[in-house]
Amino acid sequence: MSFTTPITIPRSPWPIRYQDRILMLGSCFADNIARKLSEYYFRVTVNPTGTLYNPVSVARHVDLLREHEVAIITFGTAWVYEDIQTGLVVDNCRKRPASDFLRRRLTVEEIVNLWQPIIHRYADRRFIFTVSPIRHIKDGLHENQLSKAILLLAIEKLINNDAAIYFPSYELLQDELRDYRFYASDMLHPSETAVEYIFERFADTFLYDTDTRESMRSLHQLYLDRRHRPLHPESEEYQQFQAQTELRARQLRQQFPWLN
Repeated sequence: MSFTTPITIPRSPWPIRYQDRILMLGSCFADNIARKLSEYYFRVTVNPTGTLYNPVSVARHVDLLREHEVAIITFGTAWVYEDIQTGLVVDNCRKRPASDFLRRRLTVEEIVNLWQPIIHRYADRRFIFTVSPIRHIKDGLHENQLSKAILLLAIEKLINNDAAIYFPSYELLQDELRDYRFYASDMLHPSETAVEYIFERFADTFLYDTDTRESMRSLHQLYLDRRHRPLHPESEEYQQFQAQTELRARQLRQQFPWLN
């Protein structure tokens, strides 16, 4: 007897390896996954200009891809705010009055027409698209569902054989983890357990290379050791532990020069 609806996720045709530089743009769910990747010392740049929610705002910062091999794009909402004077979609309303903006929902065609040229322009890069499972309750629950549906339909038209693929983080939380025990106290954001689970599924999909897995074990242990907070920091035992940790860090830095 099964008490969940497991989602089958095909393994990516290409793995993410430690030599890959990863750019993550989009909703705050991108920040969660970036944090988990950082715990294993992957080279991740996440939302350097701040959290972005809609596909137009995300596209505005995609030129950062020139310095990265992999882009993980998380769309949060299809709702946008257009400055009435300029007609441009804004990333942040900056506490200006609502009368300054036109609030509207993007169409599937608008998103596809914006992002298809980006994928073609960076044909030598790899794209992972996903939809944030975080509900935008201020839009209204029905409106949120319509918004997510538009994002899903748009991504379906954008993904292709190898260059751009979809990772179902939205479905994992909404369907496979369909229980409020997997949500934070606001009942909107995923709990730490849910983030951990989704990251495990992400790792199974993209971080499956044997060398990568072995490196992840060593580097994550280094991460945990560095975060260790002893009861008696002045003890000789802890001083030895610190010395051993730093020795291992120096050894790993020879293999992974970007470690800090």
